[in-house]
Amino acid sequence: MSMIKEFKDFVSKGNVVDLAVGVIIGAAFGKVVASLVDDIIMPPIGMLLGGVDFSKLAIVLKDDVGDKPAVLLRYGLFINTLITFIIIAFCIFLIVKGVNRMKKKEIVAPAAPTKEVILLTEIRDALRTRQ
Repeated sequence: MSMIKEFKDFVSKGNVVDLAVGVIIGAAFGKVVASLVDDIIMPPIGMLLGGVDFSKLAIVLKDDVGDKPAVLLRYGLFINTLITFIIIAFCIFLIVKGVNRMKKKEIVAPAAPTKEVILLTEIRDALRTRQ
């Protein structure tokens, strides 16, 4: 099989397209949640803590010298990223929980036994009662 045909078969499978759509939606969702954290959640928290801007919180490891900028340990941005991660992880948890719940509902009760199975069961039961 040629490599081009293998690649065509790979790309044309539904799972690849579903995965691509999921990645694109996930990236967009990540940006939305990052904006939610940076622009909606953190400003009121910073205001409650005395006007702290978390995105500006940093420890100066080395001051700026001439053209070289200062070396900063930006722990405020890390806090924002951590909160973003927690929100995204919780949303994914809720999605997976919902999908699992839907899968449980999709499980169908076993099919009714065939006529042959019913007849054999009756014969078996009749033979048991004779003994």
